[in-house]
Amino acid sequence: MRRIALIIVASAVAAVIMSEADAAPAPELPVFPRAGLVVQDSPLRGAPRDTASLQAQMGRGEALEIRAERADHWQVWDYRRERGGWMRKGQVLLMPRGDGASAELLAQLHLARQQWGTEGLGLGLAAAYVQAASKDEMAGPGGADALEAMGQFAERIADRASLRDAKPAEGQLAAQMDVAARYGLKFESFDAEEGRVQVCYEGEAFRRLLVTAAAPEQRVRAALAITRPDCLNPHATAREAEARDQWRQQVLSQVDAAALPSYWKNRLLMRRASVAASLAFAQARRGAGGEAVPALAEFAGIAPSELTEDDQAAYADAAMRVNAARWLGTSTTARDFGTVQLTLQPGADGERCVELKEGGKLAARRCSYGQIALASASLNREGRALSLAAQPLDGWRELWVFLKEPGKNGGWRVEVMPPAPAQPGLGVAEFAGWVPGGAQMLLAREFRAEGKYRRSFEVVSLANLATERQSSEPALMGAFQRWSDPAWRGSSPIRR
Repeated sequence: MRRIALIIVASAVAAVIMSEADAAPAPELPVFPRAGLVVQDSPLRGAPRDTASLQAQMGRGEALEIRAERADHWQVWDYRRERGGWMRKGQVLLMPRGDGASAELLAQLHLARQQWGTEGLGLGLAAAYVQAASKDEMAGPGGADALEAMGQFAERIADRASLRDAKPAEGQLAAQMDVAARYGLKFESFDAEEGRVQVCYEGEAFRRLLVTAAAPEQRVRAALAITRPDCLNPHATAREAEARDQWRQQVLSQVDAAALPSYWKNRLLMRRASVAASLAFAQARRGAGGEAVPALAEFAGIAPSELTEDDQAAYADAAMRVNAARWLGTSTTARDFGTVQLTLQPGADGERCVELKEGGKLAARRCSYGQIALASASLNREGRALSLAAQPLDGWRELWVFLKEPGKNGGWRVEVMPPAPAQPGLGVAEFAGWVPGGAQMLLAREFRAEGKYRRSFEVVSLANLATERQSSEPALMGAFQRWSDPAWRGSSPIRR
């Protein structure tokens, strides 16, 4: 495997680490130049004393060339700033040399990986290992460890920069991002909810890891890291988003789920199910098929009893995305309920329109740019209410309710019941059954809004579509126990 080019410290520092001097036996007295890493944020002074003029402020993890020593100070040179100076010896970590250098660097890297706040130093150690390791070492477990550590350090920096009160241009965080940039790591920023900025690592180290002899858990961690849903560009076009989901699906397929512990397998299947649902919606939107079967199959493989507390949010997200898309691939264009018929007709500018006819006459019509599933249509026993699933956006499915109004010459009207009274995001509102008598309907909703999750099972009045009773569990409501639709009970992910 060719030498990784992503994370070269700097040509001058690399030359120091791999110089002929490194291969020579270590004499009793120090031989210069030597490579070193700054182990804590420290000043670079113009002379070997604390009162000397400040030349620069050095960040943890920056690479230096050590040229001489005087008492408890090193004389160093910073190639990036093209400036020399003095630093205390305790503030600089000498890079090991010789045959055991890579093993020593890997041990130091493992230690830094367990300590939060050492991300800059960890990046420097990982870069030094890449330079010192042989071709065989880079192709083996050590190389995989170094690449994974580098990616995780970058992710930790990005996550810290994404906090609501973070100031990426100031203080220690700015120094860490500057050090990461010097080692060739790239970050992207997106506008997130409530004015927050989401900072994400671009993921090159993880992509390199996937082509090495990494362990199954290392592979799944890398695949999940570069397919994170919170790091998707919200401003991507529909075609860009579809191409991105195709790539995400390919990345996730490279991981063998059977070789993973149950909790990592769950995480992989949740991500696969979510991506498959998004991809199915994108394909259906442009008329290229798009079926929910792959997403439903991945979701069905999840073992809920093996989910950790940290997995609950991802599990809810996967359930909503899969549920929103579960009617995709049902290509029905007409439904006949006897006195009432439904047909799907093309509308203006790419719209799809549902026409309801009664007695052969058009009684109601509604159009949408989303996906309308006539296969989901259900007419109540009294023939005065009909439900229909419509998915206008990826991960968001509404319920259309056609109601026959008494006293208006048999006229019908259409009402839309969204998952939540909020801006469309992630959620599902779905028909769960009819209550005998023609006055009520069972409705299930699940959504995520403002970082909170809510799931409710409701008895809704057909007169005004107001919720009369609701519960967080269907088993706690007698109406759901008696009148819930058998097809809904057997197939809806909301009943997980």
